[in-house]
Amino acid sequence: MHSIQQLFDLKGKTAVITGGSRGLGLQIAEALGEQGASLVITSRKQDELDEAVAHLKQMGIAATAIAADLGKAEAIPAFVTSALGHLGHVDILVNNAGATWGSPAEDHPLEAWDKVMNLNVRSIFLLSQAIGKQSMIPRRSGRIISVASIAGLGGNGASGMQTIAYNTSKAAVINFTRTLAGEWGQYGITVNAIAPGFFPSKMTRGLLEKLGAEEMAERAPLRRLGDDEDLKGAALLFASNAGKHITGQTLAIDGGVSAVLS
Repeated sequence: MHSIQQLFDLKGKTAVITGGSRGLGLQIAEALGEQGASLVITSRKQDELDEAVAHLKQMGIAATAIAADLGKAEAIPAFVTSALGHLGHVDILVNNAGATWGSPAEDHPLEAWDKVMNLNVRSIFLLSQAIGKQSMIPRRSGRIISVASIAGLGGNGASGMQTIAYNTSKAAVINFTRTLAGEWGQYGITVNAIAPGFFPSKMTRGLLEKLGAEEMAERAPLRRLGDDEDLKGAALLFASNAGKHITGQTLAIDGGVSAVLS
């Protein structure tokens, strides 16, 4: 019998977090690192990564930064090799890196569609596949957590959002999660997703300015947007032994928005 503290303990564990230099990814990095995991974080911009690593180290968290553009398939093998070189193996993979694009569906550029799909869907497949084959399947253990969105649970309706590629990509992440969980459960690997609602971030800044942050908060039963702590509990649950019997699930963290969607 383990204590609650032991179930959530990540000492001796290793984690790779994509899009880990800011926003939701950095929030998840803080949560896993505070519980003892050694981290590799990645994003495209080295300066942002350096700032994030300095921030994490001030918190007493062991973190290494590797700059990579995971929207390009050819970048993934080298990144995985480098991450494994730093960590030895990967216990936890957090697929957080993502992109969005606002445009009416009838005018949505193909190159923008491909950019969103390549990072939000293809990179998750390729990175999960590579780390699964090289580290998790041989060790018959692993936790994969992908950051989806409540945008993947439904359409935009009359909200004013015009994000057909983003919504489609996040719906794909949700079913990718279910499908991979079914296939890799035999290896002791859990695969789950977090579906955030609106959190203030660089990605959502323009949309919140357009739609109004206060108005968006009022749409949630809890009458608030997400903050710098609201993903931490769910990420830790899925990453730790506290969640060892949970797989194939998507947890909406949205102040109740998805509960009242019609």
